[in-house]
This record gives sequence, structure tokens and C-alpha cells, in this order.
Amino acid sequence: MISSRRTYVRAAAAVLLLALPFYVDRFWLQAGLFAMAAAIGAIGINLLTGATGQLSMGHAFFLAVGAYGYCVLAADGGAGLTGLGLPTWLAAVLAVAAAGLAGGLFSPIAGRLRGAYLGIATLALIFIGQHVLFNAHDLTGGANGRDVPPLNLFGLTFDDREVVVAAVPFGSAEKLWYAGLVLLLGCVIFARGVLRGRPGRAMNAIRDHRVAAGVIGVPVARYRAGVFVLSSMYAGLAGVLLALVFQRTVPDYFGMTLSLEYLAMIVIGGLGSVAGAVAGAALVSLLPQLLTRYSDALPLVSAPGTGGIAPGEASRYLYGAAVVAVVLFLPGGLVRITARRSKPTPGEEA
Repeated sequence: MISSRRTYVRAAAAVLLLALPFYVDRFWLQAGLFAMAAAIGAIGINLLTGATGQLSMGHAFFLAVGAYGYCVLAADGGAGLTGLGLPTWLAAVLAVAAAGLAGGLFSPIAGRLRGAYLGIATLALIFIGQHVLFNAHDLTGGANGRDVPPLNLFGLTFDDREVVVAAVPFGSAEKLWYAGLVLLLGCVIFARGVLRGRPGRAMNAIRDHRVAAGVIGVPVARYRAGVFVLSSMYAGLAGVLLALVFQRTVPDYFGMTLSLEYLAMIVIGGLGSVAGAVAGAALVSLLPQLLTRYSDALPLVSAPGTGGIAPGEASRYLYGAAVVAVVLFLPGGLVRITARRSKPTPGEEA
């Protein structure tokens, strides 16, 4: 009964997600795409922090590597900016690989440090990244950022040139919606495969008792380094998708606040859970956008620059309170609520 109910719910959710571009406006599609990108990045940091127990404060650095790496590799250059002019699909793949390479260069440190020490070490990546983003004008465009070349895949360009599908004009948001769904689904399936297999058991053993894991033969340093690289690649992919949605990269976005938001996502959603990472990412990424959209109708919240509590500031208060509430009253995160409801009642077959 429970499995049949889950199948129906998943099928209904899939149909709804596939149909949304035909019925909702651009705001909701962009909000959903931001949530998808955030979910991909949150899955990556949950593999690192939730499943393996490695605290990382530098997740935003690897998102920046993915976003700016795509711009440099895909752009044709000009206006004083460096661009290699590669096919955009290849540029996206290489940008994710570049984020993984950056994680690999840092992985020897990640393999040996733990706890607050690793968190402080990764924090240095934010300061290094911000310095490079603001000062390497040829690569990043400096404080003004740089435009993002639209993705071109199988002859379809993901830009604002409209393509009519079933009498509905599809712009960049509608086209990217389906690309985002495919990427998110692939990331979810891969992460669940990792966590349910032998690597996942080794990662959990390292998180729960590092010394005992080493005694039973788990190569602790190797696993820690490998998970750090995998997490960096997830962040790089999230950065590429964010760049394609924003259509312009700016260095201010990839700062300390973004890294803290990703930690809030996995705490609120549920540490070590792929579904929890997706749920937490949806909450944290959608909240400021919804507050901005409906600021006129909400008490105490006002549009930015009008003197009241700005939507972004209000959203940080709210999910900060959510983190405290989860730590105190729901240690397993939002996913724990779903797990409780899905348990069969006495006499009901699973």
C-alpha cells in the first residue's frame, strides 16, 4: 500500500513538473530553476558534510569556478574579456571538470583535516575566490561580471528566441526548465547510488567513527579526498546552471553568504539525505523570491530600498530560525517528517 501510494505521488509530481512551463509565467520558472540549481549544489555538500562529516565553508568557491569557467570556455572573447569559444555543451562539461580539479587540488588538505579545522581551511577559499573574481578582469569582468553565453545542445539554443510548442512560446526559462529537471534527476539518482552502495557505507563509517573506520580497512584519507572532489563537481554543475539562468555572473553572489545558505539547506532538509537536500534547497532558495514577489501584501516586509525589512534580510531571519528549530526539535530535518508519515500503521502492509 505504501509503495503504491509513493508511486502515484511520484507520477503525479512528474506530470506536474513536466506541464508547468505550459501554464506558469517566467517568474515561477526562474524560481524553480534557482531551486533546481540550489538542490544540485546542496546534494553535493550533503555528500561531504552530511554523509561524510566534513565541514566545508567554501562551497560558493566551487560554484563560482563552474559559473565563470563556463563563461570563459564558451564565450568568444571581445571587449577585453578572455574567451575560448568552445561549443557550449563542451564548455559546460569542462567547467564541471574544472570545479572537480579545483577540489582535487584542495583534496590533500581535505583528506587530513576535520571538523572546525577543515571549515576554517575551506573558508580561505572564499577570500581567495573573491579576490580573483574582483581583480582578474580579463577572466571575470571584475565587479561588473560578464555575460553568459546561452547553451546550445542538439541544435537547440537555450536563449530568449521563442520556439512555439503546442501554441505556447518557449523562451530561455521554458527551455532550461527541462534541462534543469534532467540534470537534477541525474544528480539525485547518482547520489542515491553512491549512498546506498559500498562508498556510502564507508562514508557513514568515517562520519560516525573515523578511527574505527580506519581499523576495519576503510582508506579514510582517500575517501575524504574523493568525496571532496565529487562535492566540488556537484557545486560546479550548480554554478553552470545558475549562470545560464541568471544570464550574467557577478562576483558578489559567490560570497560567504551563499556558503552559509548551503549549510542551512542541508541542516533544514536533513543531513545525509538526498531528499532532504532537495527539500532544504527549495525552502532556502524560494523563500527570498516569494517574499520579494509578495512584499506588498506581507506585514513588516517591504520592497528593497523602501526602509523596511528587505525580503532577503527577512528570509535569512526565517531560515535562521528554521535551523534553530530543526536542531532543537527535529534533528533529522524536514525529511524526518516524511519518513514518519510513510511508516505503515499497525496491521498495514508496507
